[in-house]
Amino acid sequence: MTTKKILIIDDEYRIREVIKMSLEMMAGWKVLTASSGSEGLAIAQSQQPDAILLDMMMPDLDGTQTLARLQADTTTQQIPVLLLTAKAQPIEQKQLSEGVRAVMQKPFDPLQLANLIAEALSWAL
Repeated sequence: MTTKKILIIDDEYRIREVIKMSLEMMAGWKVLTASSGSEGLAIAQSQQPDAILLDMMMPDLDGTQTLARLQADTTTQQIPVLLLTAKAQPIEQKQLSEGVRAVMQKPFDPLQLANLIAEALSWAL
């Protein structure tokens, strides 16, 4: 079985580190991190992760804009995206049809995160 590669795009350093540690320890996945939407786009294009965890609220390029660019790019549009949000904001049906597999609320349980991701993407752990 090949190791899954996950990209975390979140502007909060501590959130990125908690997710990275959680997914590496609980699932053995390789975790890439980006602190902005534009950095995340570049990493997604060059590294082709198996999935992306995308924060919705970021300065400059927010989650909605980053998602739109991921979906518009033929090299990244097939990568499943899971949204991370601190606020219960309405997610448009259009976004859910454009590669968004799940919406996860912050705060989340780090011990359950890998299971939630695996379940949303139909991956075995």
